Amino acid sequence: MEPRIVADFDDIVVVDKPAGWVVHDAGGDAPDLGAWVGGLAPLHRLDRGTSGLVVYGRRAGASKVLEGAPLKAYLALVWGRTRPKGIVRRRLSDARRGRPLDAVTRYRTVASLDQVSYLRLRLETGRKHQIRRHMEGLGHPVVGDGRYRGRRLRKLPGAPERLWLHAGQLTLADGRSFEAPLPAELAEHLARLREDAGDRAT
Repeated sequence: MEPRIVADFDDIVVVDKPAGWVVHDAGGDAPDLGAWVGGLAPLHRLDRGTSGLVVYGRRAGASKVLEGAPLKAYLALVWGRTRPKGIVRRRLSDARRGRPLDAVTRYRTVASLDQVSYLRLRLETGRKHQIRRHMEGLGHPVVGDGRYRGRRLRKLPGAPERLWLHAGQLTLADGRSFEAPLPAELAEHLARLREDAGDRAT
């Protein structure tokens, strides 16, 4: 899949990143989204396996747009039946700083689908692999996560070969808000799961 420009301003460019792309060149063979947008620098990070919204700065000082607790909302499919909603407050180790940092993730269960749950998650902090680490800690690792997978060694039948995590909404402190729908491979998989769950319920 190809990236998509969601919004283009004087100070920032917002891009819908496909899974498998990196937000900046890390010296590997993955396609580089920073180069795709003309060599701009990312103002935050998304994991290579995560799709969704990434903001790039056009000029010095553009990083200020992410100050003031911007809303970052994600959609994920996780293993097991989750509670209707919850808050995870668990410090996460940070190799660069050499100490654990506060980390807060809120989630709401959108649908329970047999052996998995479809969640909407909101980050109050932005630690490395925060959602993946927090959900693994709850015993509900993200489907398709080969690193933070807990005891889930098997694959979910029919699931796409990627991490089932998507950054779908971003709202800045100045009121600008952006959305990126689920990519086709996730949307189609979710529709099949819902259809199967409905068939079994009847």
